[in-house]
Amino acid sequence: MVEREQGDKMNMVIFKSLLISLLLVFCSRHTVAEKKTNHHSKSTYIIHMDKFNMPSSFNDHLLWYDSSLKSVSESAEMLYTYQHVAHGFSTRLTSQEAELLSKQPGILSVIPEVRYDLHTTRTPEFLGLGKAITFSLASGKQSDVVVGVLDTGVWPELKSFDDKGLEPVPSSWKGECERGKNFNPSNCNKKLIGARFFAKGYEAAFGPINESTESKSPRDDDGHGTHTSTTAAGSVVAGASLFGFANGTARGMATQARVATYKVCWLGGCFSSDIAAGIDKAIADGVNILSMSIGGGLADYYRDTIAIGTFAATAHGILVSTSAGNGGPSQASLSNVAPWLTTVGAGTIDRDFPAYVTLGNGKAYTGVSLYNGKLPPKTPIPIVYAGNVSGDSEGSQCGKGSLIAAKVAGKIVICDRGGNPRVEKGLVVKSAGGIGMILANNEDYGEELIADSYLLPALALGQKSSNELKKYVFSSPNPTAKLSFGGTQLGVQPSPVVAAFSSRGPNLLTPKVLKPDLIAPGVNILAGWTGAVGPTGMTEDTRHVEFNIISGTSMSCPHVSGLAALLKGTHPEWSPAAIRSALMTTSYRTYKNGQTLKDVDNGLPATPFDFGAGHVDPVAAFDPGLVYDATVDDYLSFFCALKYSSYQIKLVARRDFTCSKRKKYRVEDLNYPSFAVPFNTAFGVKGGSQKPNTVQYTRTLTNVGAPATYTVSVTQSPSVKIVVQPQTLSFRELNEKKSYTVTFTSSSKPSGTTSFAYLEWSDGKHKVSSPIAFSWT
Repeated sequence: MVEREQGDKMNMVIFKSLLISLLLVFCSRHTVAEKKTNHHSKSTYIIHMDKFNMPSSFNDHLLWYDSSLKSVSESAEMLYTYQHVAHGFSTRLTSQEAELLSKQPGILSVIPEVRYDLHTTRTPEFLGLGKAITFSLASGKQSDVVVGVLDTGVWPELKSFDDKGLEPVPSSWKGECERGKNFNPSNCNKKLIGARFFAKGYEAAFGPINESTESKSPRDDDGHGTHTSTTAAGSVVAGASLFGFANGTARGMATQARVATYKVCWLGGCFSSDIAAGIDKAIADGVNILSMSIGGGLADYYRDTIAIGTFAATAHGILVSTSAGNGGPSQASLSNVAPWLTTVGAGTIDRDFPAYVTLGNGKAYTGVSLYNGKLPPKTPIPIVYAGNVSGDSEGSQCGKGSLIAAKVAGKIVICDRGGNPRVEKGLVVKSAGGIGMILANNEDYGEELIADSYLLPALALGQKSSNELKKYVFSSPNPTAKLSFGGTQLGVQPSPVVAAFSSRGPNLLTPKVLKPDLIAPGVNILAGWTGAVGPTGMTEDTRHVEFNIISGTSMSCPHVSGLAALLKGTHPEWSPAAIRSALMTTSYRTYKNGQTLKDVDNGLPATPFDFGAGHVDPVAAFDPGLVYDATVDDYLSFFCALKYSSYQIKLVARRDFTCSKRKKYRVEDLNYPSFAVPFNTAFGVKGGSQKPNTVQYTRTLTNVGAPATYTVSVTQSPSVKIVVQPQTLSFRELNEKKSYTVTFTSSSKPSGTTSFAYLEWSDGKHKVSSPIAFSWT
């Protein structure tokens, strides 16, 4: 099923609820200050003040700001004053005045204004992909790459599918745009070059499609498919936002790449027969990248339609990017773990949509919201807990018809998260006469906050704040609260953090293959949307938008799909495994201060079971130095290591293959860019004594850069001795291959123990990094 986070965990199987990558904001910079020195002409500067060291002669910061400014210019006026993005103001000054001001007490900095060309909903900026970088790295070949998206279809009228400036469709393209209800071949162009739909499996299960409620065509009636396709490869659109939130210029990761959509998911779900047909047609059409925000439970690879279909795609040279799933923070909750897939988890970016609740006792708490309607009264409003104003045993979750109108009318209602979609809770409150809603996280959701476009004044709070809020309501005889909304906030730190909903390892199906592979932006992502439903996807929501903000690994997956398209455009000779390796081995796992990326669920350092190799760093991925490549033959050997019979291998690989009795096949030798090392706690136990548990892994590196000598370094785990042989590898030519072995030795540890380390090859310029995850069972 399509991974969805717009509903809560118990509702992720309801396809019509929305999924919870693009983001809006600024990329390339241009200095606005005069290029030529002119002491008499004025330019704009941003003045950062030392707020906490205001002279005692002032009792108001604004007066201090004004006085400081007037000390260098009687005519200058403050353009803006800043409270959150900075402590200070902006103004117009001559270069001489700016220099004088910089020397004043309490002035931290005087910075010439920088003009940012608004680019995508902030994700490219967050990922380091400025416009100039994107185009220089792609070298004009990006337009030869076709990104296929298996999803809910497409809304072709969006500006995100504008083909202005694109060259003719690549001659190798064999796809087409199919005709159906509300969709004609003329809806396609040089950007959207293919659109197909597959409904036979769906209709076999549910009967003929009700064309009064959904289009039997490639048209997207849900929104999810349009969001993912524009995230991966949407065109540049200025002035994009959702009700003014995340305002900026939207663009996909690969703006010059082509898009082909394959509608395999309908309002009732995604069926394996339709998915297989979609993959099959995508291969025939000639896509280069396949983006699939679709997943379910785990099954042996030879029983898994997605694993089988994507193996075929991989064999045809197509990189397949898939979502890891929204089953986090539970351990071992992954989908799409086949080693030929690129499995993507979700992280946050440095942007948020704050909202505030101020209680009658003066305490205030910060949550998130995308509400933009009529504001609630500024005066305190009575606040109640849903569980106390309901006739239902589970009324605390604000299910339909659960609230007693007489006890809710004119009040703010606290609704516990879970049980039904988040936005639906607000509608329940509204229908009962409530005028506001606070969505309260419990221990199942922790501090995870996802912004929603509520239909009444509402916000979501983390578990800690929710607990404090409830304590106040339960203890006060007349509890009150005020709600307010803060718009868009940039520069949020720390970022990224691993999203709580992002599915985690270990990989139960193949414990010696580490998944997820990496994480990418997947929380509160703005991208294109359908015109068929409102931003919440609910029938009561009659609003229509061109862009929507939603969250989920469904959003992180197309980010990587688009980045893979950029790499394919720059390195068309690279295999799917080489592209994945480049993305993984250049990912980062620490912040600039050296601390490990955090997990929003508990605030603790995340691990490779959470983020795989780390957070994607596309600029570094264009020049990885070395890659861990793999071919179909490597995956056939992998099947032999799994003890698959010739019959089972044929189910996956569609070819006759018999494992050689003369060869020793080991999963440890699959040429993967990461290491998962499970130890058996019972190994070596005999007569009460314990022998060291030793395992050996083999890897092969391919040089994709200049000749160089690489030296290995290992971040040792306190629980495992790690030995790499050889410790240096010298490459004299392009595509030269060198192998090495890693020996891991561990004494017995308690079952359930985990530990982590990192292995890195470097030539002084490149760092080829691999995570190592140890577990004892």
